[in-house]
Amino acid sequence: MNETLPLDARQLSSAQHTLRHVFIRDMVVARSIGVHRHERDLPQRVRVNVDMAVVEGAGPHEDNLDRVLSYEEITNTIRTIAEGPHVNLVETLAELIAESCLTHAPVRSVRVRIEKLDVFVDVASVGIEIERFRAV
Repeated sequence: MNETLPLDARQLSSAQHTLRHVFIRDMVVARSIGVHRHERDLPQRVRVNVDMAVVEGAGPHEDNLDRVLSYEEITNTIRTIAEGPHVNLVETLAELIAESCLTHAPVRSVRVRIEKLDVFVDVASVGIEIERFRAV
C-alpha cells in the first residue's frame, strides 16, 4: 500500500520520523513588558505556555536524558528571557521564546502562548499565541 504514496509521505510515516510533544504549561514569570509608562516601571505577571513538536530519533531513548529534549533547559531559558530588557509587545516576547526553542535540533515546530494576567480587573488574561516552524 505504501508503494502508492509519494516518497515524502512514506518517509514521514516511518518510525524514524515520529513526533513527541514537549511542553511547559502555565509558567508564570515577572516581566517588564508593555507600551504604557506604568508597564515600564514595574514588572507584571506573564503566563507562558510552550508546546514543541520534537522529532524522535531512531531507536529507543533508553531512559537516557541525553537522548531527549530537556524541558528543564527550555524552562531555564524562558526564565533568562523573562529577566531580559523591557519589550513593548507580547508578540516580541513570544518570538524570542520561539526562536530559542527552534535552536534545538530536534524541535520541528513550536507554539508559544503569552498571557498578561493583570491588565484588566474583569478579564483573566489577554495575550497572543504564535506557531513557528523550522525552515526545511
